[in-house]
Formats: sequence, structure tokens, C-alpha cells
Amino acid sequence: MELLEAIRTRRTVRRLKADPIKEEQLKNILEAIRWTPSWANTQCWEVVVVRDRSVKEKLAETLSPTNPALKAVTNAPVVLVMCGKRGLAGFKKGEVTTDKGDWFIFDVGAATLNACLAAHAQGLGSVIVGLFDSKKVEEILGVPEGVSVVSLIPIGVPEKVPEGPKRKPLEEFVFENHYQS
Repeated sequence: MELLEAIRTRRTVRRLKADPIKEEQLKNILEAIRWTPSWANTQCWEVVVVRDRSVKEKLAETLSPTNPALKAVTNAPVVLVMCGKRGLAGFKKGEVTTDKGDWFIFDVGAATLNACLAAHAQGLGSVIVGLFDSKKVEEILGVPEGVSVVSLIPIGVPEKVPEGPKRKPLEEFVFENHYQS
């Protein structure tokens, strides 16, 4: 699949079949994460691959009961738990160098999108879950101090691919030379 086509046709897929995905597909997704650009090549992301149903059920308990991705977390054959090592991205010699603070969430976000695009390019669906109790997920998975859980990505074969949402025209958000309100 051509890159712009993958970007334009990737959808948030919350209805995933429980059918297992191929190991080669998972490896390709993990390779896409591996090759994500990062601040000063710090590669601050870490990934927990969750396949065990009981662990997925515990993860689902960290979402609100009204979260539309709730079933995806338990039904998907694989949930990637995207983590970031704090204090690396955006730092030099232990000191923060950006006015945005720690840059880990940006780098993990880029890796998350790479994972979703790689899944889509292989005919798989995914949803990026951000509304959950990250501290509870860290407890469930035994995530060490200095590492934060950023997102959950249920991945599997889509039951149905939804229609794409409308997008703003470029003129509404692209400015030349100066910001225009």
C-alpha cells in the first residue's frame, strides 16, 4: 500500500475479531515502531504485547464503562501497551532542553501512529486508546518507575471498517509566513 493511501484510508476500528493475527504481521508492526524517528534518536518507547485474555480483561477495567473502545481491548487478539521512558527525549546531560518539558509523549505518539499505519497496511484494524487509568495499567503490568504508559492499541482483523470522518480543508489550518486568525 502506498504511504499517502495508507494515511488517507486508515480508520479507528473498535470492532475487532478475536481471530489471532499472524506473527509476521505483529513483527512488522513492531518493526514500524522500531524505525520511528525520535528526539536525538533516544527511542524512548517500550512496548508490552498483551495476548493473555485475563490481562486484557484487567486492562479493560481501567477504562470507563462508556469508553467506545472497551470491547476492543478485550476482544482484540493483541493489545500493544505503549510506554515511554521519562527523562530521555527532550533532555541533554540530564537537563530538559525544550520549553514543552519531557518530549516522551510526542515520541511515543509517533510510534503509536507508525504501529497503526503498519497494521492498516497489512489489512488489520486498530484503535488508539488514551482514556484509561494509566497508573492502574502500570500496576497491572509491573511497569517500573521512570516509565509511563501512554496509550493502548488493540489490533486485530476488523469486523467492519467505518467510513472516514470529514476533514477540514487545508485553508482552515495552513498559514503562510504568519499565523492568521
